[in-house]
Amino acid sequence: MENKQHPIGDLMGTTMQKIREMVDVNTIIGAPIQTGEVTIIPVSKVSFGFASGGSDFTTKNQKPEADNAFGGGSGAGVNIMPIAFLIVTGDSVRLLPVAPPPGTTVDRVVEMVPEVIDRVTGFIEKQQDKKEPDSAF
Repeated sequence: MENKQHPIGDLMGTTMQKIREMVDVNTIIGAPIQTGEVTIIPVSKVSFGFASGGSDFTTKNQKPEADNAFGGGSGAGVNIMPIAFLIVTGDSVRLLPVAPPPGTTVDRVVEMVPEVIDRVTGFIEKQQDKKEPDSAF
């Protein structure tokens, strides 16, 4: 009995190979950039997805021992986003995050929540301090 490779396997294998060619470790941790005594190393977030699918079907005049006809397709997408830079100066290493601006109103509100909580807490503490009687009497 012959061990036949199904066309969907070839389709998925080709898709994965192309993704590997696009994304490697140098995409995530970029090549160091030397400027005088400072070295800057970019760090990125990489996400990707792929899909493939297909269908076997018989044709009108197909012989019983013949392979079924196959139709299929695949697609892939890659998203690369810089998230930080490692800055190396002598023995010192710092991480400088790259925060993209908030995309939506909800993102802006969520980003502001810690600051608002700090302000409200500070206001409440000031009000409580005003209400407490002076301890000098």
